Amino acid sequence: MTIRLSTPEVAGLGPLVGKLADWQADTGPVQLHPGDLGWFWRFGAERTANSVRVWDRDGEVLAIGMLDEPDLLRLAIAPDALADDELAQQIEADLVEPARGVLIEGEVYVESPADARVKVLLFKDGWNTAEPWTPLRRDLAEPVEDAEVAVDVVGPEHAAVRTAVQRASFDGSSFTDERWHAMAAGTPYASARCLVGRNERGDAVAAVTVWSAGPGKPGLLEPMGVHRDFRGNGYGRAITLAAAAALRDLGASSALVCTPSSNVGAVATYRAAGFEVLPETRDQKRPF
Repeated sequence: MTIRLSTPEVAGLGPLVGKLADWQADTGPVQLHPGDLGWFWRFGAERTANSVRVWDRDGEVLAIGMLDEPDLLRLAIAPDALADDELAQQIEADLVEPARGVLIEGEVYVESPADARVKVLLFKDGWNTAEPWTPLRRDLAEPVEDAEVAVDVVGPEHAAVRTAVQRASFDGSSFTDERWHAMAAGTPYASARCLVGRNERGDAVAAVTVWSAGPGKPGLLEPMGVHRDFRGNGYGRAITLAAAAALRDLGASSALVCTPSSNVGAVATYRAAGFEVLPETRDQKRPF
């Protein structure tokens, strides 16, 4: 049996989204989520397909990677393949050699599940740890408290409001109306929602996109932002509560989010919205 590395066609993205959803579990490691692929879809289906790498053994998909950037690969691995040594060795070989078409030459980063065998092999190869990230999770077994702001579910006719809040929340954001429509046309968005929070005057003050992996699975917040003109008023906590409630309505078992540990304000916001801090994770950095 041979493990094969491939890049999917656009038509193959749907089944891969389904695989990623199947692999999500509250008891398993935090790893690449269908929503991560869904958020990337704002660049279009073809570019999304070109960013994906798939490892399979005789047609059985064992691992899915997404090049979030040319120098950053984010990996998800089937739960029963996390310790698969043959798979780990093949991924390791594909990551070490730029000619294999996974990562570019030079300094690059890999995010893999905490329990993955490939992580151990990369450390043995001399890969280093990068800056820490903090994952957070909120259980959704019980109803979520009221967000205490007006919340709109964004449809195509209000995409401009959603994208404007995004650009006002993140310096350098390139989220346009066209990219919102591309994202919304993607397979993962069928189980997603964009929310905009408004203050008492009706100003759009915060926004979030939530992604379901299906009933009984963890959902994802990606991204969440507060308009720079309205920070310091609790709107981050409010829209995060609205996001958790939306995921619960979609059948999610929990809500996940991940942020750089250095962003202490974001960590505090999610904690204020009832999210529990999980053990820090670190990408691995290639030393050459």
